[in-house]
Amino acid sequence: MSDREVREPGLRCVLPFAATASEMRMLRRAAGNQLGRWGMPVDTDEVALLVTELATNVIKHVGEGVTAALVLEWRGGRLRIEMHDGSRTMPARASMSCAEECGRGLHLLATLAADWGAAPTAAGKSVWCEVELRGQTCRRLERAACALEGYAGGKVDFRHTVNRIGLEEAAIELIADLLHWTASRGHDPDEILDRAQVHYEAEAGAA
Repeated sequence: MSDREVREPGLRCVLPFAATASEMRMLRRAAGNQLGRWGMPVDTDEVALLVTELATNVIKHVGEGVTAALVLEWRGGRLRIEMHDGSRTMPARASMSCAEECGRGLHLLATLAADWGAAPTAAGKSVWCEVELRGQTCRRLERAACALEGYAGGKVDFRHTVNRIGLEEAAIELIADLLHWTASRGHDPDEILDRAQVHYEAEAGAA
């Protein structure tokens, strides 16, 4: 599996892979790691199952070993999961019976996902589904994850925000968002604040 590409803004992650059974485990792990990095409040087992079904459909109906890409995108209160491949044949959900294998993956998408569909692309098609996020702090978590992605990538330029009205209030909102994000990952917000205070005092003392 090649390295992922994360593009800003929008919290969008692209995971290219070869459609083989051996790649499936690595693809699930890479998707789980990315969701953890974002601090996204979703059922990771459910997402892993959806990723497996989408990738399996590529192997069965497009061809084993073909190049495909999994796209994860955080859109407000939902996680969008897209599977891109080079085939222009659109999927069709078959009627279910005990003997039928074709169409089972699409039935699973319809059962687990809040919404799903397929769309043509310049290179072939994408099959997508959307999963509802849990809790009422999704927007805060998304903003915090955006800030962290930009901060980690050196993409935040504060020179253009110094004179903004309400910068102090914005800083307070950012701190609150980050505390929600750390809590969503199982950390104690008070402990995080204490550690941040220690870092701040050490750097201020050195200055």
